[in-house]
Amino acid sequence: MPFSLWATMKDIDQAEIIKVTLPDGSKVEAPKGSIAADVLSSVMGGKKAKKVVAVKVDGILADVSAPLERDCRLTALMPEDAESLEILRHSAAHIMAQAVRELFPGTRVAIGPAIESGFYYDFDREQPFTADDLKKIEKRMKEIVKRAAPFSRMEIPIQEALSLFSEMGETYKVELIKDLEAQGEKQVSLYSQGDFTDLCRGPHIPDTGRLKAFKLTGVAGAYWKGDEKNPMLQRIYGTAFFDRKSLKEHLARLEEARKRDHRRLGKDLDLFSIQEETGPGLILWHPKGGTIRKVIEDFWRDEHLRRGYDILFTPHIAKRNLWKTSGHLDFYSENMYSPMQIDEVNYQIKPMNCPFHIAIYNSRRRSYRELPFRWCELGTVYRYERTGTLHGLMRVRGFTQDDAHIFCRPDQLDSEINEILDMTLYVLRVFGFDRYDIYLSTRPDKYVGAEENWERATSALRSALEAQGLGYEIDPGEGVFYGPKIDIKIKDCLDRSWQCSTIQVDFNLPERFDMKYMGEDSQPHAPIMIHRALLGSLERFFGVLIEHYAGAFPLWLAPVQVTVLTVTNRQDQWAAKVTALLRDAGIRAEADLRNEKLGKKIREAQLAKVPYMLVLGDEESANNTVSPRTRKGENLSSMGVDDFIAMLRKELREVFDR
Repeated sequence: MPFSLWATMKDIDQAEIIKVTLPDGSKVEAPKGSIAADVLSSVMGGKKAKKVVAVKVDGILADVSAPLERDCRLTALMPEDAESLEILRHSAAHIMAQAVRELFPGTRVAIGPAIESGFYYDFDREQPFTADDLKKIEKRMKEIVKRAAPFSRMEIPIQEALSLFSEMGETYKVELIKDLEAQGEKQVSLYSQGDFTDLCRGPHIPDTGRLKAFKLTGVAGAYWKGDEKNPMLQRIYGTAFFDRKSLKEHLARLEEARKRDHRRLGKDLDLFSIQEETGPGLILWHPKGGTIRKVIEDFWRDEHLRRGYDILFTPHIAKRNLWKTSGHLDFYSENMYSPMQIDEVNYQIKPMNCPFHIAIYNSRRRSYRELPFRWCELGTVYRYERTGTLHGLMRVRGFTQDDAHIFCRPDQLDSEINEILDMTLYVLRVFGFDRYDIYLSTRPDKYVGAEENWERATSALRSALEAQGLGYEIDPGEGVFYGPKIDIKIKDCLDRSWQCSTIQVDFNLPERFDMKYMGEDSQPHAPIMIHRALLGSLERFFGVLIEHYAGAFPLWLAPVQVTVLTVTNRQDQWAAKVTALLRDAGIRAEADLRNEKLGKKIREAQLAKVPYMLVLGDEESANNTVSPRTRKGENLSSMGVDDFIAMLRKELREVFDR
């Protein structure tokens, strides 16, 4: 019965009345146990109330069918609210699981969360799901949506849940329930829609009919609980939106992302490879990829030298005790490779560069007059990543960090962080990234170092962001145990975020390694250590660059900047001279002297995404000129080689003037 009619009930005086506070501060009264949807209907009107996705009761997410048992604050979540999309997608995962169970009896279900781009559900089925199976599942999901079955929540004792799912043969659910029991839980919540029941915290959309726009996008393998020692499951991915327009736009972005996939482009453009013979997660840089890497490294080193850094080189292995002192063996051992024994001493391949830089600092006594030290290294490190998590260049086992460590006095901290942030933003702009999400992570519950140092460091990070006029979000308590940090997530042309740059203040390692400098008071003091990465890792950043530019790198990064194309072999001599002049000017140029039609040469150069082509015919050869053509198909006026070189140099200068 709608709440608006309850006032006519004769026994309302006998009901216990609760007060419900709405977002605008107004209050309504309702009998205890009233359903949230009915209360909202009375104040919003039935038409608008039907659009409510879920509610918040005293800030806690709940279903619209949740009973209100006490005085509370009640907020309606509408489709446009941020949390609503996650609830819709989580519900879509349940509907997909129901469709799979109906179509493929005996399939066991594992977990099915919402994720940033949609949702997935893991299934244990002997036969692999095919593309045709996905179409069948999607069709059955549409049938389930038409049923408009309500999502019903119930809470039952742990033992009852174990019995229920054991009878259903859902061994993965049984394992999850036992995990909850081990954590001290006495009850669990279940959700049912129609004949399908699942273990779930919720909340969900009111009924299956609210799922209007969805699409299944693919299948992948996934280990149960992410552990390769566990069974391999089949993960079906999908996405969902509240309207078909948003879904269509998202699918278009996915298609564009597929076209930009760095793994495909890396092969097509002959940039890199990963081969089973050499090992998963280990990157082989091909000549063109190696050229781009050299350009990146040269710019990186030159910019660091310009800003007062010194360049270090450190070994790939060290005695295992070094990692004991640093704490990596205590906190990071599962990501480190097994030790190797040399001369009856255990050595460890390095997962980090930090301890080596500290060893250089501790190689002699340091004075306050020498600080700050700004030391940087393109140091290759090795970390064990599970096979199922490896992904092209984005998740690898061997990678090169653009690492730097600054050792400074407390009074130098503000200026150093300002300089680091200024450098970070400049470098990212040069690579074409000028949109960011920035987070300032503050002191966690468990931390090392004095509170006044934490306050000083956090204030320095905050001041640097504000001095740059940068918007940021506070991520409370998410600093690492050794200090606060700034994380910068760049946004690419598809509006995807990538974690690259980080600035971290560290009070822990200077203490662990007993780092000191002699102060002006002739007493020893511990320096403050700043960890800093601009690009993160060269491999991952290269993958981001490939996808951001779809392989069509800007002139300064392109492995081949100019291809010289001849119409006939009569222009070979002039082509060779033009190529030599370009190379003498520092331009990466190649000549295509094959006896092929000009159209074919142009198409192949465009497929290789070469920024400029110089077409040489009899006229250009006779007049010592070139006819430039861009990879987009624009034909420029004929010009002399010197004029063309000047044009390229101007374009290159503009990159670094950002």
